[in-house]
Amino acid sequence: MDVETYRTALLQKRGELLGASTAKPLQWTVESNSGRQGDMADQASGNNEVHIQLKLKQTDAKILQAIEEALRRIEEGTYGICRDCGEPVAAARLNAIPWTRVCIVCKEKQA
Repeated sequence: MDVETYRTALLQKRGELLGASTAKPLQWTVESNSGRQGDMADQASGNNEVHIQLKLKQTDAKILQAIEEALRRIEEGTYGICRDCGEPVAAARLNAIPWTRVCIVCKEKQA
């Protein structure tokens, strides 16, 4: 396994997420939708946008944390090993989700 390829992918995704987080700050979204302008449908749409932005930020934060953990596992030499069963994680899974902690079999057991 070429961990440098995965390290590069992880660093690139981290950069994308950190860059995206400054594109439209949540505070701006909240402030721009907090006024009582427009009808109830407009207000509901604005509230929905705030909710979606908040969920996206939470998801991004979780992915960033998982990326940091994956980078730490690379340094420790445990990257690509399933956290639950200790077996190697398939390259196809690492290519799709380089920050994954578990193999597909263990992931399916969690569902």
